Amino acid sequence: MSVSTSRRSELGVAGELERLLTPIVKGSLPVHLTAWDGSTAGPDDAPRVVLRSRNALRRLLWNPGELGAAQAYVTGELDVEGDLDAALTHVWRVVADRGLSTVSLTPTRIRELISTAWSLGAIGKPLPAPRSQARLRGRLHSLNRDRAAISHHYDLSNEFYALILDDTMAYSSAYFTSDAVGYTIGDAQRDKLDLVCRKLGLDARPDMRFLDVGCGWGSLSLHAAEHFGARVVGVTLSREQKSFIDARIAERGLGDRVEIRVQDYREVPDPPFDAVGSIEMGEHVGQQNYSTYARVLRDKVIPYGRVLIQQMSRTAGNHPGGGPFIESFIAPDMFMRPVGETVAMIEEAGLEVRDVHALREHYVWTVDAWYATFSDHWDEVVAMVGEEVARVWRLYLVGGRMAFRDGRMGVDQILAVRPDAQGRSQMPAVRGV
Repeated sequence: MSVSTSRRSELGVAGELERLLTPIVKGSLPVHLTAWDGSTAGPDDAPRVVLRSRNALRRLLWNPGELGAAQAYVTGELDVEGDLDAALTHVWRVVADRGLSTVSLTPTRIRELISTAWSLGAIGKPLPAPRSQARLRGRLHSLNRDRAAISHHYDLSNEFYALILDDTMAYSSAYFTSDAVGYTIGDAQRDKLDLVCRKLGLDARPDMRFLDVGCGWGSLSLHAAEHFGARVVGVTLSREQKSFIDARIAERGLGDRVEIRVQDYREVPDPPFDAVGSIEMGEHVGQQNYSTYARVLRDKVIPYGRVLIQQMSRTAGNHPGGGPFIESFIAPDMFMRPVGETVAMIEEAGLEVRDVHALREHYVWTVDAWYATFSDHWDEVVAMVGEEVARVWRLYLVGGRMAFRDGRMGVDQILAVRPDAQGRSQMPAVRGV
């Protein structure tokens, strides 16, 4: 038996990893680690992470950081015991406190990592990506690729999303106006829809023509027609969503007021509308196409008509997309930027921005409600989509909530108006909402 083999047999896999990682993480392991051989290492009071297979290490070698860890988690090769939010929050705090986000490895450390991985049987060709990981082809944000990206996320099935969302099926930040007992996520979503419609001025008169860009499961389209008397065109790239909304249109007798199309926002042929809304769709159009998106919204509204964009943002210095995990498993090709940069692009398209309303905390409360519903329906989710996809969504909801809670991401309602040739907007001099 060699000296290295003897030492490893004494330490076990977990102990060997602790020995190797301690100088890299500048202190004790941030987790209590249990390896596939039963060995353990790390502080007893730290979050408990289990490596169920050496494949977890192989994934981390080929994709260090967030993506490799996410791949190992969703496949079950790596697991977290107990509260996932508490565990991830603790690790994020350690990374920040120790300045680990910019760690660089010396050639000697790299050789040692490779040698240890080899001895643990973790060296090999890249493992196949998990089945739940997106596989997109084609030019970035071409019509076909955008359709495939939307289909990957939204066409899991209407029944799946019904296990997470409330009865409005609004898949965007709600607006909480009360903390009273009995006030639900559904109430908060309806308050958000009311707020959007009033900001757009749909209460000014009946029969206003309204374009809902990226209409999702139709919550805004239906609300605008049913409660404000608007005549609505909603566009989506998801056939599953159109099928769902069409059924609700029929149930509510709104066939003469709401038309839903499977149509790209760049292909809407109608003359300008009285108002245009786009709720959490702008994150999906991409950095290069955002100026086109903003210009389309401007061109599709009449002079003096209002445009409301509700959109997520990233603070400066953070990853401009959703991060390696979200971009690989949830929302491929997503792009976010600081809200000020988005405002500038909207103004460059010819719209006058009148108001920016931050809703970041509201998204935390929204995801709290979604995660509670998701957890209550865990067995049904697994039966419907399989455990791997269920684990993808658990990680997505927990990680997304953390990003909004900690200020790495935000969400804002940006209200704009199309001025006339003389720069007049006809907006009220006194703000109403």
